[in-house]
Amino acid sequence: MQVTFYGVRGSIPTPGEAFVRYGGNTACVHVKLNDGTDIILDAGTGIRLLGNKLRHTDTPIHLLLTHNHWDHIQGFPFFAPIYQQGRPITIYPGQTNLPEYDQILKQMQGSVFPVPSDALVSEINLDIKPPDVNTWTINSATIRRLPMNHPGRGSAYVIEENGVKLAYVTDNELYPPYQKETDFQTFANFVGNADLLIHDAQYMTSDMPAKSGWGHSVAEEAVKLAMAGNTQRLALYSHDPERTDTDIDNVVTHCNQYIHAVESSVSLFAAAEGQTVAL
Repeated sequence: MQVTFYGVRGSIPTPGEAFVRYGGNTACVHVKLNDGTDIILDAGTGIRLLGNKLRHTDTPIHLLLTHNHWDHIQGFPFFAPIYQQGRPITIYPGQTNLPEYDQILKQMQGSVFPVPSDALVSEINLDIKPPDVNTWTINSATIRRLPMNHPGRGSAYVIEENGVKLAYVTDNELYPPYQKETDFQTFANFVGNADLLIHDAQYMTSDMPAKSGWGHSVAEEAVKLAMAGNTQRLALYSHDPERTDTDIDNVVTHCNQYIHAVESSVSLFAAAEGQTVAL
């Protein structure tokens, strides 16, 4: 399994020289399975660059959405494969409170985008799983989902292939002031023994309590989850749009102090656009 980051920002894209090393595009991760299957996690602005790569093939694409907030779907209208004749694209919507499963397509309607979704020539299929179905397969991989703690709710995912495990838990508030969808221990079990955990780390403890309830975790909590779940590697993700490259470097240094203090074996890094991790 090969994992490549195409968008790592939360909330809104961040262009500018202070955001070059980690990148300014919003959420998108490409997973290439060992059998060649393409799975995409979220369709933020990062999916545009991924589409420029995938348009040179004609194989099926599987898109797992966490939820419908703009930073997770806004790149879809610029995703080149949706304009390819007959290109098979399956979209798996997130478990949102409002059952707006086709919102990723509806964003192209009306006066907000020049090309309506019904003009697309690709073969787009919405695979809407019943609420009680939380495990399914995509070719050689097993997919599992779990409700995340975020305003409007959504889905966290685990992808497992041939004994390798990737966990994707973004826009998730581990300790929200509102009613939890999923508690910490359940998340720890869900990501348990993952080779790589990609987790929301948009905030720091110093950002609280001002941003409590906004639906994101502080980086220190992501570290705690990685250690509780005995994960091998942790990718800090959904970087705050105000956080510069230097700021993110400081977050990594700060979090590694936590890891070293308890002599944990977790390997931590901040996700960056263009970065590929082989699992």
